[in-house]
Amino acid sequence: MMKRFNITGSCIPEMHYMVDISQRLADIKAMIDNGDYFIINRGRQYGKTTTLSSLKKYLAKDYNVISLDFQNMESDDFSSSSSFSIAFSQELLDSFDDTVEISQEHLAFFEDTANGKPTRMSMLFRNISKWCEESRKPLVMMIDEVDSASNNQVFLDFLSQIRAAYLKRNEKPTFQSVILAGVYDIRNLKLKMRDESEHKHNSPWNIAVEFNIDMTLSADGIAGMLSDYENDKHTGMDIASMAQLIYDYTSGYPVLVSNICKIIDEELHDWTNNGVISAVNKILSMNTPLFESLINKLEDYPEMKKSLYQVLSNGEKVTYNPDHEPTKLLMMFGFVKVVDNSVVIANRIFETRLYNDMLTSEEMKATPIAKAGIFDKPEFVKNGVLDVKLILSKFSEHFKEIYGDKPQRFIEEDGRKCFLIYLRPIINGIGNYYIEAQTRDNRRMDVVIDYLGKRYIIELKIWHGEKYNSDGEKQLADYLDSFGLKKGYLLTFSFNAAKEAGIRTVKFKDKTLIEAII
Repeated sequence: MMKRFNITGSCIPEMHYMVDISQRLADIKAMIDNGDYFIINRGRQYGKTTTLSSLKKYLAKDYNVISLDFQNMESDDFSSSSSFSIAFSQELLDSFDDTVEISQEHLAFFEDTANGKPTRMSMLFRNISKWCEESRKPLVMMIDEVDSASNNQVFLDFLSQIRAAYLKRNEKPTFQSVILAGVYDIRNLKLKMRDESEHKHNSPWNIAVEFNIDMTLSADGIAGMLSDYENDKHTGMDIASMAQLIYDYTSGYPVLVSNICKIIDEELHDWTNNGVISAVNKILSMNTPLFESLINKLEDYPEMKKSLYQVLSNGEKVTYNPDHEPTKLLMMFGFVKVVDNSVVIANRIFETRLYNDMLTSEEMKATPIAKAGIFDKPEFVKNGVLDVKLILSKFSEHFKEIYGDKPQRFIEEDGRKCFLIYLRPIINGIGNYYIEAQTRDNRRMDVVIDYLGKRYIIELKIWHGEKYNSDGEKQLADYLDSFGLKKGYLLTFSFNAAKEAGIRTVKFKDKTLIEAII
């Protein structure tokens, strides 16, 4: 069977091209060896199920591994302690393979319970304790899709039983380790389950340690996967370059990495920079389960959406505050990450998709500046080259016509958004853009455009005096060096009445900087 790239369900090494996660498994095993209980909480399609599947095989020599999936259980299974014990025992029996050691006595107990024998949860845990005591290999329990157990008291009782057994494990044997996996972390899983009348911060899962193991895919890891592919397909690709570019767009988000590779392999057959950009464009135009989940979460949590759009529309550098609830939710769902103690969007693809969601609302599309971008679009491409100078010139004209009489406060807050609304229809479907988060601060942001194999850098900033402007030119020149570019662009929003608006060309060392001042 020929291998392929997989974006649905668990990846299987014999069937799918995948990044080597052996170091991740070794790090998790070290936590298990230490007797830790923890939850692997990451965003949707982040490799949690693949990790658990691989981990079960990795641990089999040293541990009895019980691997359950609560997605297989129905809501009625959580209606009472007895019904939960039945469903749990059924899942337990289904998880057994020839690596699991269990006596006939304990096996018979679970079989009787699975067949409907009334069993309280406390009896279930007594039998598990006896099994742990008699087993040659310690027991490890892994439960995937714990989100499926939300909003019920019985699962809360189940966690309490695990906690009680953990606290007495020096007196009475129990699991060596318990691993839960899902999008929600322990505390927020509790928030989902608690009745509104109850105290919301008294979790029975305070025995859990932090899970800080990195589950993103590194550029080197992606290169290893592409090397396996290249050995089979002989495309002649530049593996290191492809791996780095895919990482640059995805920041190693597993399903995005696989999706780019899958589209290139099965549809585009173009393992070049253009192929990666085309695959990204296709992903951005798709209604994938991942994107649908992200957008739905924004509608479910208005305060989180407001916080996210602050980062997006204003280019604000938000300092990480671990006690800020909207930020905690954004991190939990995978929207953002922390870099140098600042909150930034998790990856370029998410950022562009979120910008698109924000900029293509009916309200935004109805704005005069959006209509101007659609009307002007045919003018800006000549011989496959995007005329960014003309884009800035035309935008400046439209901005002055449409917003020239608006107060300064409005323009400062919305000037950047207006430019992106204008830009999006111009490059839509052929190129893409993203905001370079590493250079973002309260006064400037860089828009990077990839269009027909070429890259363009536009710095957007507010005028804060001649010295600040000169510093900005130096920063842009340095930034162009990192991309190997000789030409860059500046769009400056000026509220200095004496400052002359228009387009000018500045030479800075070996760089040509074209600046539009509004």
